[in-house]
Formats: sequence, structure tokens, C-alpha cells
Amino acid sequence: MLVWGVVFAVGVYFVGVPTSDPLIAFGWLWLATIAWRNHEPWRTHLLFLRDWLPIALLLVVYNVSRSWADDFFAPHVTPLIDADKAMFGRLTGGQVPTTWLQQHLYHPGETPWWLAIVTLVYVSHFLTVPTIAVILWVRARAPWARFMRRWFTLCVFGLVTYFLYPAAPPWWAYEHGALAEPVTRISTNGWDVLGLHGAGNTLNALQVEQSNPVAAMPSLHTAWAMMAVAFFLPMVRRRWWPLLLAYPLAMTFTLVYTGEHYVIDVLVGWLYVAAVFLVVGRAERWWAARLGSAGDD
Repeated sequence: MLVWGVVFAVGVYFVGVPTSDPLIAFGWLWLATIAWRNHEPWRTHLLFLRDWLPIALLLVVYNVSRSWADDFFAPHVTPLIDADKAMFGRLTGGQVPTTWLQQHLYHPGETPWWLAIVTLVYVSHFLTVPTIAVILWVRARAPWARFMRRWFTLCVFGLVTYFLYPAAPPWWAYEHGALAEPVTRISTNGWDVLGLHGAGNTLNALQVEQSNPVAAMPSLHTAWAMMAVAFFLPMVRRRWWPLLLAYPLAMTFTLVYTGEHYVIDVLVGWLYVAAVFLVVGRAERWWAARLGSAGDD
């Protein structure tokens, strides 16, 4: 594991965080499982490919199709601005929370220390859920399957919405004149604080080349974070809930502050998580009851 950690750190320093391709990300995670269970025979390690390759390929398809989602309808801009102003305008002097936060906590050309924390929270989106899924896969297949069903259903719901309702984030709205107050996209600026300029350049290139710029609704960044927390809430004592919920809340602040999302995007993302847990939970209970009935017959 120490060797894996050193090699991974070197790769992040020179190439960047593995966010561009799910196959690369899961390749790193596969190597981590091999390092962690190096005493196991190779046939055990090859089970990872059997279970994860179809999933990784599905994520590749998701990433590619997501970039096409804005080809059918014009992006929605003002409804999101109006929603955030309606919720927070009295507190922000009629501004959306993003512009208010950047006016108070960001000055162009400066990189305060807290941007490092903001960037790490933002980038954790690409690693946290896959890492949790791999840990569950190593420990027990049944919880892993439950987690994966919710994760992919959430991705499908989000992708369908991107096609039907493309929505522009704050930075896009400002660049196209829909927001009067300036918005700077600063989600990766914290790499400069950490001295990882290569990681920042890589992620910046991905944001420009491979992402869909008008896929703000819902925010899957915060939806993935909330899904990961909600999955484990029934398993831990309530006194630990505030600690777990701090992660999606930190992601929410990060996304709004850096110009990536409006608050309304976040709230809709949380609603999607609730809907996914409801739909998938009912489907699992129906399937279990059907299997039980078949067994009785």
C-alpha cells in the first residue's frame, strides 16, 4: 500500500487527479485492492475485472453522452437565477449567493489558503463514491450491490434531466450576460496553493474539453455526496450524523462559492437522491418478495 500510495502521489503531481476517464480511476482502485490483499491468488484479483469493467464502461458511456445533452434544447438560465434570488435575495441584497460569496471571499488574482480546501472538496467528487464502492466490494457483495444500484439510478436520472432540461451554471450565466455581478470559476484554483499546478491544468482542460457546460440541474456533485452519506446514515449512531452530513454541506458551499452551481441545483440534487432511494428501495423489496413467493411455490 505504501508503494501504491507513492506511485499514485507521483501520478497526481505530474499528470493530475484521475478524473478524465473512469477506466483510469478504476484501474488505480484495482491496483489498490491488489496491494491491500496481495496475499490473495490472482484469480481473486481478476474478479475485480469481472465485476467492475461493465460498470466502468457504463460510466464512460455516461460521460460521453453527457457532453451531448445540450444539443437538443436551449439552456435555461434565468429561472435558476430567479430561484436563488427568491430564496436568498433578502440576505444578499438581491444577488444570487454565488456573486455575494465571491464579493466577500474572493478577489481576482489572489489565492487565499482556503481555496486549497475548496478545491480538495470539489475534486473529492471524482474519487469518494468510487472509493466507497470499491471498499464495499472488498468487504461484502450485498451492500456493494445495493450501493451500486442507487448510484447508477441516480446517474441515469441526472443524465435524462440534462437532456430534457439543460441548465446553465453561474459562471456561464455571467459570461453570457445573464448575471450583472462578476462570477469567476475558481473550483481548481486551490491547486496553486498546494503547489500542484499540473493537477490544476489537467482538471481545467477537462472542464473545457469534456464536460457539458450547461448540465447544472441537478448538481450531481452534491447528489453523489448526499447519496454516499445517506446510504450509511442507518448504519451509524445518530451522534455521528452531523459529521457525515458535513461532507455534502461542504460540497454545497464549494459548488456555490466557486460558481459551479446555484443553490437550487443542489436542492434538486438532494430531491433526486430521495427519489432514487425511494424507487430503488421499493424495487428491491418487490424483487425480494417475488423471490420469496417463488421459493414457497
